[in-house]
Amino acid sequence: MSDSAIKVKNLYRYFGALKAVDGISFEIPHGSVCGFVGANGAGKTTTMRILASLDYPTMGSVEICGKDVTAYPDEIRKLIGWMPDHFGNYDHMTVLEYLDFYARALGYSGDERRSRVRDVMEFTDLIPLSDRLSNKMSKGMTQRLGLARSLIHDPQVMIMDEPAAGLDPKARVELKHLIRVLAEEGKTVFISSHILSELGEMCDSLLFVNNGRIVHHGDADSLRVGSDSTGGFLYDIQLIGEAQSLSDWSVINPNVEFLETRKRGGRIRIDSNDPNVAADILAKMVRDGLRITEFHREERNLEDAFIDILGKIDEGNPSPIQATQTETTTHS
Repeated sequence: MSDSAIKVKNLYRYFGALKAVDGISFEIPHGSVCGFVGANGAGKTTTMRILASLDYPTMGSVEICGKDVTAYPDEIRKLIGWMPDHFGNYDHMTVLEYLDFYARALGYSGDERRSRVRDVMEFTDLIPLSDRLSNKMSKGMTQRLGLARSLIHDPQVMIMDEPAAGLDPKARVELKHLIRVLAEEGKTVFISSHILSELGEMCDSLLFVNNGRIVHHGDADSLRVGSDSTGGFLYDIQLIGEAQSLSDWSVINPNVEFLETRKRGGRIRIDSNDPNVAADILAKMVRDGLRITEFHREERNLEDAFIDILGKIDEGNPSPIQATQTETTTHS
């Protein structure tokens, strides 16, 4: 078996003069959950359709579990479960009939077919809805039905395009739980979403794409503790006494900027990512008489991190991933 469940190398997809996918490369290990993030038109759906063998690359290669998607599409479809952002169902067909229909279409019969349908219905909690018409359900129930359909053949890799779109909070929590269970069972999940906070909670890694190119690939924690767009780190300071004392102290000390007053202190920015600098600043606060009760680095939300990355690109500073891709393309 290949070391990577998904391997993409120098992938391009043109539609006339439009570069929907512009030379991206990445690998996703087995048993992990990767969130695929980007604005509308960034190239997410095109990339996912190529992974699902529903479209062809203009150039480059894609492998699923070591098999080339373009060369072996029939084998690839046995390995993947594809859950698009919208999928059709049928009038007057119940949930049970719907899943049984797809199990038959996949070639299952007899006890094996019934067993597979029952298993996916149990996993997605659809058994109580067996007799519900498949086109008369809530958005959350419909998404569970789509997930059940994509799992009938027990795929190794799940490709999910915006599965949480339009779900209420309860349904999103249920979906997150199901995705983590799939990963614990050894399946690889590649999932796109506009809800970055939820991707950060369920994904092992995040892949940001912009204008068809990858601008970040890493874990969510590295983004949360990363610097702001100017390279500094934000800290929440709580103290006994007036917040004005913290503001006054910040004015006369280097590497520190007072940002705002809070109920029991304030927020400051330290223009260094060196923890020794932060430790020295805290020690000096105490020596200078500030009665600090709490001092901690704030986490950025993932939306701010994504915007910061795009802002740096707009200013003409490519991300390390972009620079590497450019060099690879030049030498190819």
